[in-house]
Amino acid sequence: MPLAHISLRAGKPEAYQQAIFDSLYRALRETFDVPEDDQFMTITEHGVANFRYGASYFEIARSDDLVLIQVTVSNTRTLEQKKALFRRIAELLGESPGIRPQDVFVNLVEVAKENWSFGHGLAQYA
Repeated sequence: MPLAHISLRAGKPEAYQQAIFDSLYRALRETFDVPEDDQFMTITEHGVANFRYGASYFEIARSDDLVLIQVTVSNTRTLEQKKALFRRIAELLGESPGIRPQDVFVNLVEVAKENWSFGHGLAQYA
């Protein structure tokens, strides 16, 4: 049950944003075995004054097309799965909507399985 929050500079067309959703979901399905229809994602657009990043942190040349992706997941994946996810996200976002790998920033937040409620006020995994 990933929960994804995606931040980017304002002004990209809807098709671009939908391609981000589609590529991220595909990467999660392929590397984390996310079930079909397990899609919970948001995109937040930010104006120039509200979007700051290190343009060369870790000697990576980022541009204003930077996409910040934070995915909250259960703490059940291996290091190899995480590395595969990072690679696959960058690959797929490169294909569609055409984001450079330097502009793909991903952060995983891992939580215990009992920290999810999918509805009805229940802790379905607890």
